[in-house]
Parts: sequence; C-alpha cells; structure tokens
Amino acid sequence: MQRRTLLQSTLVAAAAQAVPSFAQAWPTRTVKLVVPFPPGSSPDFIGRLIAEPLGHALGQTVIVDNKPGAGGNVGTAMVAKAAADGYTFLFTIQGPLVTAPMLTKGLSYDPVKDLAPVTLVATSPNVLVVDPKLGANTLAEFVHIAKQKKGSLNYGSVGKGSASHLAMELFKARAGLDILHVPYQGFPQVVGAILAGDVQASFMVPGIAMGQVRAGKLRALGVTTLGRSGSLPELPSFVEQGYTDFEAISWQAVLAPAGTPKAIIERVSRELIRIIKSDEMRARLIGQYFSAVGTAPEALSVLMKSERERWGKVIKAAGVTAE
Repeated sequence: MQRRTLLQSTLVAAAAQAVPSFAQAWPTRTVKLVVPFPPGSSPDFIGRLIAEPLGHALGQTVIVDNKPGAGGNVGTAMVAKAAADGYTFLFTIQGPLVTAPMLTKGLSYDPVKDLAPVTLVATSPNVLVVDPKLGANTLAEFVHIAKQKKGSLNYGSVGKGSASHLAMELFKARAGLDILHVPYQGFPQVVGAILAGDVQASFMVPGIAMGQVRAGKLRALGVTTLGRSGSLPELPSFVEQGYTDFEAISWQAVLAPAGTPKAIIERVSRELIRIIKSDEMRARLIGQYFSAVGTAPEALSVLMKSERERWGKVIKAAGVTAE
C-alpha cells in the first residue's frame, strides 16, 4: 500500500512538472496570429504592432494572417476550429465575440466554448459626431434639437448590429430620442452621407472621426468612455455631460482555441502584457486613439461576459434582429 501511494505521488509530481516543461519547449516553429479583418484595418494595424515584439519574446516568428469576411466571423471561426497546440491565436475586436452570437444566424462557433481568452490589448472610445450645419455645439444642444425635430433626423452606422449602431441605440434610450437608423458599408460612406446631408449624426471610431473634425467637416460632441480618454483628452465624456455610467468602448483582444495548454496561454499573456505596457507601445497606441491595457486571461473573460449582458439588453430593447 505504501509503495502504491509512493508511486501515485511520484506520478502526480511528474504530471505537475510536465506542463511547465512543455511550455518552455514551445514554440518550435512559426506562430500564427489570425486577424479576421482585411489589411489596413485597425485590428490589422494593431495586430502587426504586437506580432513582431511577441515573436522576439517567444524566440519564433509570429506572422499575421488576415482572414476577413462576415464582419470578422469567418476568421474567428477558423481559429475556433484550429488545433489547440499553441500555434494559432486570434486578434479581434469585440463584435465576433460579443454581438455576433446574438445577431448572426447559423454562427459556426461559440466564443465562450470554442475560444480561450489570453489578454485585452487595447480600448478606444467612440466619438459622437454631428453635421456642423445642425447647429449643435454640445451634447445637450444635440438632444434638444433632436427632440424638437422628433422623427426627422437620421443617424448613420457601419451596419446593423455594429458598435456604431448599438452605441446610438443605447444613447437614444437614455436620452429619449427618436432618430432613424441608416446603415452603410463603412465609415467613409457614413462621412459622405453626413457631408451630403443625408444623415446628421453618427458614433464613429476616432481614427476616422477626428481628421474630419479637425478639418471642420464634422463636430465632435463627446466620447463614450466613463472618463476622458487618454487619447482624446480635449473631448468631454457622456458621463461629464449628465449621462451616468454611459459607456460604449471599442476593444481589441487576443484569444486562442479552447483547449490550448494553460501554461502556453499564461506565457503569451505575460509576454503581451509586458509588451503592451511598455512606453513605446503605449505611445504608438495613443497615436491611433487607443489606450494600452494588458490583462490576465480571467479579466478578459469577465469583460466578455459583461459586454454580452450589456449589449444583449440593448439589442433586445431596440428590437435588433439577426440577419
């Protein structure tokens, strides 16, 4: 009996040491970072920012593999179905992880069951912009005008169920507004629609909005972070302007196929946190209107859950249906 107990103890100890040694041996070949959006997109840009230093940290090349389609769902599904061997990771925005399961019929993956969080890389505010000809210089003035013109104003978004769509639906509910949604294929089309007078407002990503704002073609009324954004300190938050707890951030994160060894996920998370929090990376992200974050896997899991709950309520209340 003593010999059996000793043997069991020896096997348990050996198993406990096996995972760390496996992680130390990994990687022995190129690691792939799948970005489910096209080259030149914001996720592609930031994915490439972190890929090179991550490769240096791991001692192997990390390549960015663009797999666009269906608003990020195609590439996300590929990673969800990939071998959980530590050689495939996903770099994506929140859409395929949060709203896609609620708004896409026949989605071939479950972001909770099929993907393992690694780290939250960066966050960014959305910016409410309006047509300067509308005459609104503040959020309060926009709300006043929208209520005076009840049912006659339009707002643009980059598609049904997109962050720009849901952010406005959340604001409409909080402010008691009646504004018509007009979806477009992308932000350049939304900008064109505002300039043409077809729509009067939109929630936009700062990288698109601020160039137009500084050129005097659009007017920015606020950011959707709880406090002022580090990348746009000149713009007041919605909270400052009376909308308590109003938040509608965009974020980008790294995940792996479910079942990827925990030791590998923890190592990649540690390396990415160190990279993301470096002074150089913080500066480069701020230059793209993003705030560097870097979290443990568990924190990203909590964020995904809270975001699903938040936007699920908005989708239900606004009556947004699946395509």
